[in-house]
Amino acid sequence: MTSTPVEVEIRDGVAVLRMDDGKANALSPAMLTSLSVGLERAQAEARAVVIAGREGRFCAGFDLKIMGSGPQAATELVRTGCDFFMQLYEHPQPVVLACTGHAMAGGAVMLLCGDLRVGAAGEHRIGLNEVAIGLPMPAFVSELARDRLSRRAFQAATVCATIYGPAEAAEVGYLDRVVPPEKVLEEAEAEARRLAALPGAAFASTKRSIRGPLVAEVRATVDDDLERVMRDGQG
Repeated sequence: MTSTPVEVEIRDGVAVLRMDDGKANALSPAMLTSLSVGLERAQAEARAVVIAGREGRFCAGFDLKIMGSGPQAATELVRTGCDFFMQLYEHPQPVVLACTGHAMAGGAVMLLCGDLRVGAAGEHRIGLNEVAIGLPMPAFVSELARDRLSRRAFQAATVCATIYGPAEAAEVGYLDRVVPPEKVLEEAEAEARRLAALPGAAFASTKRSIRGPLVAEVRATVDDDLERVMRDGQG
């Protein structure tokens, strides 16, 4: 673990953001801020982005200590998380996710926001477990899932909180490719360099036209939706 939960390194025009909080790579305020700043740095200094975890751990989702500390703190954290996910989803540069291990809840949401997802083979678990742990799913999560997961898998992955191994995750849409663990970052960087070679303005414009409507809808409705989530979560 470094002094910050996200280490940023620019390599061959690719900004590599590596998450490591020494634990489960939970989405704490510090982690979310560091990731957001990393995306801003990438836009200024690079042509593409790779986001990775450490071996065996990608991201465990929102920090459960904060989520359990009261409705106000939980709402603030999820609101900050939503802002980051929208920033990631509409980032104008190619974004490749190197899923190095477990990706649960918010970690799985990150995978839904990437342009291309390379996952490590192994016993890792990937999925949206909100319903299974008694948390209503925010609309921004279900809409990202509707956008990126296969139609056949959507209900199972959201309402039924189905969790997948890497190979199954690729079949339903969380991942695009599964490779040996020692190859996951190398493959992700190679894909980022490939995508970075595309004309940047055309890439950004096309991505914005496809993803902009969902982003606009989420931003217009997030406050009312989080009020629903917190109300129903206390029921």
